[in-house]
Amino acid sequence: MASLPPLPSFAAIVVAAGKGLRVGGDTPKQFRDWRGKPLIRYAVEALLAAGASPLVVVIAPDARADADTALAGLGGIRFVEGGKTRQDSVRNGLEALSDEAPQRVLIHDSARPDLPRAVIARLLAALAAHPGAIPVLPVVDSLAVAGADSVMAGKATRETLRRVQTPQAFRYADILFAHRAWTGPTDAGDDAQVLMASSGSVALVDGDERLKKITFVEDFVDSRPAPAFRVGQGFDVHRLEAGEELWLCGVRIPHDMGLAGHSDADVALHAITDAVLGAIGEGDIGTHFPPSDPQWRGARSARFLEHAVGLARNAGYTIANVDLTLICEAPKIGPHRPAMRTEVARLTGLDESAVSIKATTTEKLGFTGRGEGIAAQAIVALSLE
Repeated sequence: MASLPPLPSFAAIVVAAGKGLRVGGDTPKQFRDWRGKPLIRYAVEALLAAGASPLVVVIAPDARADADTALAGLGGIRFVEGGKTRQDSVRNGLEALSDEAPQRVLIHDSARPDLPRAVIARLLAALAAHPGAIPVLPVVDSLAVAGADSVMAGKATRETLRRVQTPQAFRYADILFAHRAWTGPTDAGDDAQVLMASSGSVALVDGDERLKKITFVEDFVDSRPAPAFRVGQGFDVHRLEAGEELWLCGVRIPHDMGLAGHSDADVALHAITDAVLGAIGEGDIGTHFPPSDPQWRGARSARFLEHAVGLARNAGYTIANVDLTLICEAPKIGPHRPAMRTEVARLTGLDESAVSIKATTTEKLGFTGRGEGIAAQAIVALSLE
């Protein structure tokens, strides 16, 4: 989401050279559709949206046609042929970046489609103190050591164990040196092990359950019922106060009073944002931009809506239409409606014909009738891409 604070510069490698045939069929899983798009496209889009440049996709020698189709229309991508093992493929990807020699590189599996920006931010921040960082999750189940004939041979201590995810982040020079110096087994397991063998420390940062790896056919079956359309509704209220600016739908409205709030208090965009988040089951605006966080004080609400639209796209949906109702006695909305429609259409990627903005009063009843505040209600429809 380009509207959020920029992340430190980084390059990325998406490893997609495997056969991925445990899901069945002849097509590698990274090129099969998942929730309406090729599986690999989700990871690549998320990394590009976070600012990855350059981005290397490592593919099998015979997979270029599938890769071109899966990633059609995306710029800033470089294809590199993989090797016999995952470790060889990563090494090829790292070598392909040697001319740019980026400071930081993220190495990600194409089979983990849901990549939260917050995880990327935590990984890059950890590289300030460590040459490597990986996202991990705690082990919540009891663990047993398996002996011969499937008999329990002992107990493992889960408190010291973590589940490792990708992307894994590294200072580029350190991970390239570690791969070039590797003399261990053919398969190191993952790139963090390669770095540790080169005496590099690896920080553990919080991962995310959303980073689930698509591995078996059941993972595809479970995801297939994604509905073609989803609908969300949002409602918000802000009080009117003297001395505040009045922003509605991203447009500043001349008025003797403005809306008070932690951000710019654009009640209209807040309602639309909550409608988008509700449609994809991603909570509400306060979940993503808590008012307790000082970085959002006075922030333009357009950033919140762009973030929600980005999350919808990551889930495989585009905005189909927006229907907004503003509830207030003043100011008059009619004169500003065209500018409001234009701005909402721009923020959501819609044609203006798909944006409806209406206004009504409560006939002098309630807080809006007394001119104490403005309320907004929005309904948003999403369609599967």
